[in-house]
Amino acid sequence: MSQAVHTIQLAGTDQSFSCAENDTLLRAALRSGIAFPYECNVGSCGNCKFELLEGEMHSCWPEAPGLSDKDRARNRGLGCQSRPTGPLQIKLRTSDKYAPQFPPVRTAAKFIASRAITHDLSEFTFQTELPMPFLSGQYALMQMDGIAGPRAYSMSNVGLFSGESAGGKLIEFQVRRVPGGQGSAQLFDQLQPGAMVEIDGPYGMAYLRENVERDILCIAGGSGLAPMISIARGAFSSPRMTGRKLHFFYGARELKDVCGLDMLETLPNWASLGTYQAVVSGAPESDALPDSCLRGFAHDAVAQTFGERLQSMEIYFAGPAMMGQSLLKTLIDLKVPMDQVHFDQFY
Repeated sequence: MSQAVHTIQLAGTDQSFSCAENDTLLRAALRSGIAFPYECNVGSCGNCKFELLEGEMHSCWPEAPGLSDKDRARNRGLGCQSRPTGPLQIKLRTSDKYAPQFPPVRTAAKFIASRAITHDLSEFTFQTELPMPFLSGQYALMQMDGIAGPRAYSMSNVGLFSGESAGGKLIEFQVRRVPGGQGSAQLFDQLQPGAMVEIDGPYGMAYLRENVERDILCIAGGSGLAPMISIARGAFSSPRMTGRKLHFFYGARELKDVCGLDMLETLPNWASLGTYQAVVSGAPESDALPDSCLRGFAHDAVAQTFGERLQSMEIYFAGPAMMGQSLLKTLIDLKVPMDQVHFDQFY
């Protein structure tokens, strides 16, 4: 059944875009090339706030933490949670840095196969009906039958490079089983090869910067492995990044959670240009760790390993929120310029 489509006018500008009633303002704007600010895409960060001036809309999540009571009183909404029920006029401050290099595509996708990475982390491969070009490090939204709302998962395969335009149809996600999580439970326990889902993407600002000549530091934890593996695969495949060194740190709670090295070792020139360090935070002191693992926290290991040299690196991060907060504090303390630090807040 086709959905009604409405015109969304940006107040004070000559910009407008079309949005179907089953789409959100944010995603429809990005599909039209509008530089709508955002980050998490799931209602948590508040970066996609706008003010509704005229018209009516539906909120997918009225209690979304990205909006305060004061925001609601001032008729503000979240682009990622708002759907039009008629023509709208909104007040929005766009920013060129959010203009998508590859506008998001909504496409059906067939589940092909999965493979286990650790006891609770697996890689899932889908074939999309439409090509979905993306940059290494970006994510997509997956909608599964019977699950309320989409889930954000990062691609782990290599994205495209500058000047390329035609994306492939195979998409790989690395997903951690979340206790009580409906999305991961469906992926791990119910989805069978041949099953169909909807994939909407790409999204995300923590993508590989090919034009930056600094060496790269990737820091991952949990299912944050996926975008960091994609970054590494992109860096070692890009013709523009030949000779660039890449350091990869993986923060794990227990030794059984450590992963990623086997994927990195398959990359061309990894032996001469790449380094890998696992850091385990929760292993008992009585447990012996292999030489490849440090005991402690990833942010401390990074600071102890590189110190002020971090100021000359391009840094990418994906992992649990607490890990990210600790890492950001460490980088700020070491006076690392924040325009060299890239992460998406939905982790």
